Amino acid sequence: MAEAALVGPHDTAWTDALARIGHDVYHTPAYVELDARLSAGTAAAFVYQDAGHVLLLPLVLRPVPGSDLRDAVSPYGYPGPISDADDPDFWKHACRALVELLCAQSIVTVFVRLHPFLPTPLDTLGSFGTVVRHGQTVSMDLSLSVEEMWSQTHRTHRNQINKARRANVTVAVDDWSRLDEWVATYHENMRRVGASDYYFFTAEHFHRLRSALNDTAHLAIAYANGEVLGGNLFFEHRGIMHTYLQSTRGTDTHHADKLLYDEIRRWGREHGNTIYHIGGGLGAASDSLFAYKAAFAAGRHDFHTWRVVTDADAYAKLIGATAGEPALSTMSGRFPPYR
Repeated sequence: MAEAALVGPHDTAWTDALARIGHDVYHTPAYVELDARLSAGTAAAFVYQDAGHVLLLPLVLRPVPGSDLRDAVSPYGYPGPISDADDPDFWKHACRALVELLCAQSIVTVFVRLHPFLPTPLDTLGSFGTVVRHGQTVSMDLSLSVEEMWSQTHRTHRNQINKARRANVTVAVDDWSRLDEWVATYHENMRRVGASDYYFFTAEHFHRLRSALNDTAHLAIAYANGEVLGGNLFFEHRGIMHTYLQSTRGTDTHHADKLLYDEIRRWGREHGNTIYHIGGGLGAASDSLFAYKAAFAAGRHDFHTWRVVTDADAYAKLIGATAGEPALSTMSGRFPPYR
């Protein structure tokens, strides 16, 4: 008999489901709970079970201002729905149960960032909402030899990495004693690029990440003459690595940013990981940031988001539209548009 539930981070149904499914750090209760604190939301997971299979989708639930409704959004990163089943009918039943359950709990919309390389049936998701392709992300294949990874790196990056080494820039992994110094350079960087308040993560948040995720979270710091030039906070979980944040100071970095990526991929390979995902451009656009990352490696992955409206009438009232099925224009742009 099929079962669908919305569970909290301390419910064993969450961890039991993860034990049966290939997943990433973004699906774990500890990560989702920490991320929910950043937006004053509530961590939850939709769990669906039927015929011996299970599907899980991590969410952050938020009140919709000026109403008695809520909406749901993925935690920061690449969570997406995961399952031990590849049967299209199972996924259809799970998606239908998701829409019905969230609607019954006055959760009017769902915005989900899909995982770039864990299996997801896009056509099935699209039949219950709108799937938007944003662009590509970049990964490094850690099963390659160091020489093969180096050969995939653009010669300009290689030259600058060598310059960093000649300038005696060094990288230390898990030197958390310099975290506060790196956070100061990170905040300076965010001010320089005009980032929104959301991205000004505090040192306290990073300390909580380290404490909650244990050996999953790592900090790489680049130094020259004892000074912190920059850092990279990255995750390592079940063979998959992701950069959570990287930042270097504004001047005299001696190409520490590129050396950080090179040293971290070497570290990841030595520690038995299989892939290092470094993300894409701003909003997965094919911009200068994407070109910068693409020059490190050949791995490419399409990045999608999934947008779902569970109650068309309530959604229409929120956006000041006519009741009925939501217009495609409100589903493919900024979503949800009332935010």
